[in-house]
Amino acid sequence: MKLSGITKRWALNTLLVVVIILLIFTCILMLMLRSYYYETVSVKLSSQYSDSVANFFSVYTGGTDERFETGAREFVENFSQKDSIEVWVIDKDSNVAISSSGFSIEDAKIQEYKQALSSKTHIGEFRGKLESGEKVMAMTFMLPMVNGENSGAIRYIISVEEIDDQLFRIFIVSVLIITVIISLVTISGMFFIQSIVNPVREINETAKRIAKGDLGARIESRQYNDEIGELCETINYMASEINTTDKMRNDFISTVSHEMRTPLTAIKGWGETILQIGDTDPALTKRGIEVIINESSRLTGVVEDLLDLSKLINGRLSLRVEKIDVLAELDEAAFVFKDRSMREGIELIYNVPHTPAPMDGDSNRIKQVFVNILDNAFKYTEQGGKITVYAEIEDNNKQDEHCVLKIYVEDTGCGIAEDDLPRIREKFYKSNISVRGSGIGLAVCDEIMKLHNGEVDIQSELGKGTLVTLSLPVDRVELPEEPPIAYLEERSTEDE
Repeated sequence: MKLSGITKRWALNTLLVVVIILLIFTCILMLMLRSYYYETVSVKLSSQYSDSVANFFSVYTGGTDERFETGAREFVENFSQKDSIEVWVIDKDSNVAISSSGFSIEDAKIQEYKQALSSKTHIGEFRGKLESGEKVMAMTFMLPMVNGENSGAIRYIISVEEIDDQLFRIFIVSVLIITVIISLVTISGMFFIQSIVNPVREINETAKRIAKGDLGARIESRQYNDEIGELCETINYMASEINTTDKMRNDFISTVSHEMRTPLTAIKGWGETILQIGDTDPALTKRGIEVIINESSRLTGVVEDLLDLSKLINGRLSLRVEKIDVLAELDEAAFVFKDRSMREGIELIYNVPHTPAPMDGDSNRIKQVFVNILDNAFKYTEQGGKITVYAEIEDNNKQDEHCVLKIYVEDTGCGIAEDDLPRIREKFYKSNISVRGSGIGLAVCDEIMKLHNGEVDIQSELGKGTLVTLSLPVDRVELPEEPPIAYLEERSTEDE
């Protein structure tokens, strides 16, 4: 298997660390075991020499060599651990008088003998190999001096070959165990890594297809109910949203093209007609000019929508803040729709408090919101329907420097389906494609309201109508106990 990507990082960062940790643990374990076994042997050798041994040889030291040899032979013959420990008796001339092996030892190199002579404890220790190649541990104990002279020594020797063999077997078993552990970790790790790498690879391929324009690409449902599965679902959801947005964008382009083509056609047609008739029919010329002006205004609205869309997408939708009267702006917006209501046969009811509602805001943008909401109400309400606009000022918190102005626009139009309600504020989205419009008005209104620290709430029921609630923070004003109702005609007369 080729190591690359996540698999390579796992092998380097995880598997390699596990291997190093196991090897270090094994080395430490072997060193501890070796130290323990060797220390046990050293203690065993140390325990062989005692005061009883010194007392035993005190009878034979200081005399003739024959007497010392007799005592040495008796000591060796009575030594009880000859099967595991070899003992040498060394005379005062540093020669081996006798050994428990029964063989004569001449010119033996006793490496620790000088150490025993010079040491304050009169004990010397040797760990290493004999001339025969056998690995041993040996300890030499100097016998008590007689008349200030060396009287001999006892050397105990024990082979550590079996200990080293045992340690080697433990090491081999440890290596096998480590190999098994690493193999299990590698196998399980590879399965785990592949359970991540394969979905990620599929996600990567699907993302590339989506990036190249294949918006129908989807990731197959995964069998893992974890973060990978959630990521797959998210990618599929993202692709679905992109596909939906792309369709909405295409519909938007088509709608805007139609919205611009219709007035352009009318302008061109009436322009050619006026050019042909000249001054022969003033009434027809006047009518044509009115159509051209109206259609030009309609084109201006489309262009302004496009400009607002550009600012909304780029986050450059800004305000020119000044002190304004919100209800006065609502009056002007509603007055514009008075003629339209009579022309389209839709009843417009307008009731608002007869009191100022001052706030810091952009009058043009606030009016744009009102116009857009009213325009939508008229577009989706058929002849004979009713649109009601009313407002109230809520003053629930006396300690706050602001009140809340709530403006309600309610119609008896076609309403909005429950599935469409969560998305009607999205750019390009239209719940009813049969009605003219670009589909960005509510998105712009929602952004304008947010910039004014306000909110837009929409409640609707399909076939029964829609209620739009606009909430704005306004400066605190003295409210009359029973505020009079101001009708559109009355306020309009005052404005005039």
